[in-house]
Amino acid sequence: MTDTQTRKVMGIIPGTDAQDGAGVKLKRSLGGPRLQHFDPFLLLDEFRSDKPGDYIAGFPEHPHRGFETVTYMLAGRMRHRDNQGNSGLLQPGGAQWMTAGRGIVHSEMPEQEDGLMWGFQLWVNLPSGSKMTEPRYQDIDPAEIPDVDLGEGVSVRIVAGELNGVSGPVKDIAVSPTYLDVSLSSGKTFDHAVPSGHNAFVYVFGGRVRIGETVAGNADMVLLTEGDRVEVEALEDARFLLIAGQPIGEPVARYGPFVMNTKDEIMQAFQDYQSGKF
Repeated sequence: MTDTQTRKVMGIIPGTDAQDGAGVKLKRSLGGPRLQHFDPFLLLDEFRSDKPGDYIAGFPEHPHRGFETVTYMLAGRMRHRDNQGNSGLLQPGGAQWMTAGRGIVHSEMPEQEDGLMWGFQLWVNLPSGSKMTEPRYQDIDPAEIPDVDLGEGVSVRIVAGELNGVSGPVKDIAVSPTYLDVSLSSGKTFDHAVPSGHNAFVYVFGGRVRIGETVAGNADMVLLTEGDRVEVEALEDARFLLIAGQPIGEPVARYGPFVMNTKDEIMQAFQDYQSGKF
């Protein structure tokens, strides 16, 4: 039997108040001043409000190049549109994995006037050989995301990755991601294998958990050390994301909605966008 190494806590990044789009209020843990990126991840935002003024202006038309955006909804409805004529509706429990590739111009706007809007956006880098690929979408209906009941107060929704032989619907992503939404009853422990060599973190969005000797609570992003297993204990009823992916190990040149490998490529992205080549 092979020895396994349980990951420890490398650090905690508390989510801080921020705004994006046309003034959407959110909590940002990754991609802010505390931590610019955690290879291959570039940004993690949580938006959660039942006040329309916090989200109603949405994310009007804006460009992306060189990475992927992942939107996962817990409550509310968000309409996606792009300059290629694509349109999709993100609903509670649904997700979208968008590969911006060489360039896309899109908008994400609330399709509701009141009520709770709650979800996450994760940015995932692309390796240099894939940055100029054709844009594509994986629009995932809530019913397509498996919900695995492990019994005794442990349940997991699998957006990407595998658990107990069940695979999530997201396919063919360069960094071979894990994206799990885990619900734990108080006193229960979630123990999951994560590939050695992948960078991994836990984002808590309900209750409190303990990882090793470290306690984390709501809106805490917990960075994990190297290892091949993750163990999370719920100190009270808790819910969290477990996200992991293969590091790319390349230079990151980033400016606003563009993520490339060099400053020259960033300048080219601006020129291409301004000349209508997206």
